[in-house]
Amino acid sequence: MRTAYSVAAVRAAERELMGRLPEGALMQRAAAGLAVACAELLGKVYGARVVLLVGSGDNGGDALYAGARLARRGAGVTAVLLSPGRAHPGGLAALRAAGGRVADEARAALARADLVVDGIVGIGGRGGLRPEADRLVRAVPKSARVLAVDLPSGVDADTGEVPGDAVRADATVTFGTYKPGLLIDPARERAGALRLVDIGLDVPGEPTAEALQHADVAELLPRPAAESDKYRRGVVGVVAGSARYPGAAVLAVAGALRGGAGAVRYVGPAADAVLAHFPETLVHAGPPHKAGRVQAWVIGPGIGEEAEALDDVLAADVPVLVDADGLRFLTPERVRARTAGTLLTPHAGEAAALLGRDRAEIEAGRLRSVRELAAGYGATVLLKGSTTLVADAAGPVRVNPTGTGWLATAGSGDVLSGLTGSLLAAGLPAREAASVGAYLHGLAARRAAGVRGAPITASQVAGHLGVAWRDIQD
Repeated sequence: MRTAYSVAAVRAAERELMGRLPEGALMQRAAAGLAVACAELLGKVYGARVVLLVGSGDNGGDALYAGARLARRGAGVTAVLLSPGRAHPGGLAALRAAGGRVADEARAALARADLVVDGIVGIGGRGGLRPEADRLVRAVPKSARVLAVDLPSGVDADTGEVPGDAVRADATVTFGTYKPGLLIDPARERAGALRLVDIGLDVPGEPTAEALQHADVAELLPRPAAESDKYRRGVVGVVAGSARYPGAAVLAVAGALRGGAGAVRYVGPAADAVLAHFPETLVHAGPPHKAGRVQAWVIGPGIGEEAEALDDVLAADVPVLVDADGLRFLTPERVRARTAGTLLTPHAGEAAALLGRDRAEIEAGRLRSVRELAAGYGATVLLKGSTTLVADAAGPVRVNPTGTGWLATAGSGDVLSGLTGSLLAAGLPAREAASVGAYLHGLAARRAAGVRGAPITASQVAGHLGVAWRDIQD
C-alpha cells in the first residue's frame, strides 16, 4: 500500500532523523537518489545538458548536490539561482567543485537543456509559483524533460490543489514517503511518473491518504467457501433505469453480476431489457421491500424523476449505495437517520449539488470536498473523477490508482455502482467495497483500452471485470 503523510508529519520525522545522523547526511541520501533518477531519465549522462532551477530551500540543495554527481559523470550542469544570496552554500560549492557552473543568462541555458531539474520550492510551498519562477518554467523548451524534486513546485503537498501557476513534470522523485498532493488531482497530473527514494524516514501516526495495490485488493476480494450457495454469497438489489434510460439498468446489473455476490435482484421498469442481456437476473416489479431478501441495495442510475423507491430502500436495514439520479433527492438528515451503512458515489457535478458549490470548486479541491461530504452526510463517499477518492468519518482518504482517461464514457458509473453494490452484498464494509470496486473498475478499463489506449464503452468495461479480478489474484 502506498501511504502519504502531511507536511507537518514529514517535517517532524525529518527533524527526528536528522538528530540521529551526521550533519548533511539526509540531504546526501536524497541527492544520491535524485541523481540516479536523473540519469535514468536522460538515458546517457555523459555529454547531457542539465539545468537546475534552484530555490532557497532544501529542495534547491538536493538539486545542487545531485547536479554535482551528474557533473562528475560528464554531464554539463548549469544552475539557475532564483535567490543567489540564499542558495544552499554546501550544494553550490559541491557543484562548482565538480565542474558545474552558475548560469549568467538563464534563458540561454534553458534553451539548450536536455533535462531540467525543478528544485524551486519544497513541500512547504504555498500559493503557486511566483512570477519570476513562472517565467523561467515557461522558458523550458518542449524538447527538455522535467524532473521535480519531492513535488512539482507550485502545487500544494497536503491537498493536491494547484492554486496558481505550477511546474508540469515528466517525473517526480519524492523522499521518505509520498505526499498527498502527489496522489490526488489536479496536482497528481502535474507530477508525472513517481519514484519514491528511501532515505530512512519513519513517519509515525496515521497517514493522510493511502492507495491500495494489487496485494491489498487481493486480500479483500470475496471468495466463496465450499459450503457457499448463491444466497450465502450475498444478494444485491438494484433499483435502476426507467422508460427513458433502460440502459442504465442493464449496465448496473452488468457490474453487479461480476462483483462477487451470489445473485442480483432487479427492481424497476427495465426488466425486459435486463433479462434480454442477463437472463440470470431475478426481476421484480417492486416496490423494493417486496422483491425478496437482499444484503445490499444499489439505487439511482437512470431512475430520472422516479424517486418513490428511494424512501423504501433507505428504510432497509442493509447497506445502501446511492448514485446518479438518487443523489438528487438526498438530504443529510435522511442519510444520518439510517442505522445501516450508506455509500454515496457522486461525480464532481453531483458532489457540487450536494455541497451547494460550483463544480470547478469541487474539482480544484477534491480532497477537501470528499471529506466534507463524508462528514456532512455521515456516510462513506466515493468521489468519482480523474482520481477517485473514498472517504468516511475516520481514517485516511483512499486514492484509487487505477483507471484511464478513456473511462470517462457514458454508463461507466452505472457499472461501478453495480459492481460496488455487489461487493457490499458479499460482505465488504462500505470503505472496502468502494475502494475495491474503484480499483477493479479502473483496471478493467485499462484492460479494455489496451496498452496504447483506445476508445471504450461501459459495456466493455463490465466485460473486462473478470479479467481484472483474475489479474489481481495472480
